[in-house]
Amino acid sequence: MELSAEVRRVVTALDDDGKAIVLFDGDNPHKSVRPQRKTVSRLLWTTSQSPAEISHKQDRGQSHQGVAPVPGGSVFRIVDIPPTPKEVEELPADYHQSQHSDSTPKRGLPPRHPLMHRTRTVDYAIVMQGEITMLLDDSEITLKAGEVLVQQGTNHAWVNRGTEPARIAFVLIDSQEP
Repeated sequence: MELSAEVRRVVTALDDDGKAIVLFDGDNPHKSVRPQRKTVSRLLWTTSQSPAEISHKQDRGQSHQGVAPVPGGSVFRIVDIPPTPKEVEELPADYHQSQHSDSTPKRGLPPRHPLMHRTRTVDYAIVMQGEITMLLDDSEITLKAGEVLVQQGTNHAWVNRGTEPARIAFVLIDSQEP
């Protein structure tokens, strides 16, 4: 599978008689591209509370705005991150962090890299393809396909130092302030 391939999304539900059915099956229609970096984000599903409401028949991937979930909610997306261009280094250190506003935890150091940010969430990340480096405040960790990460509201930046895009599945769950 090449990285630019679409993502098939299957969503199940119960019909009015309680029978399990397939609600949606096909290429995920909710895709956005960050023009400056060519990062592709595919929003698959969201919830707006916990415990989650699961009787929805409408597409819960079509209306979410921003990176973090709504208070009490969750977000599931797949992101294709291309190799990071050198021009990123010329951006202000708070470039990405400034785009997160209300979802930014109050506790944390200032960003050290233009792509560094933090959200008030527990994040589950699964590297599906490629390799990606996560920068932290004063360290970094490289993850490869098949490896997973649990992140708890920390400063981080995703930097692709390779020559091929990386595909990562993310589940973000709203959390308390750290």
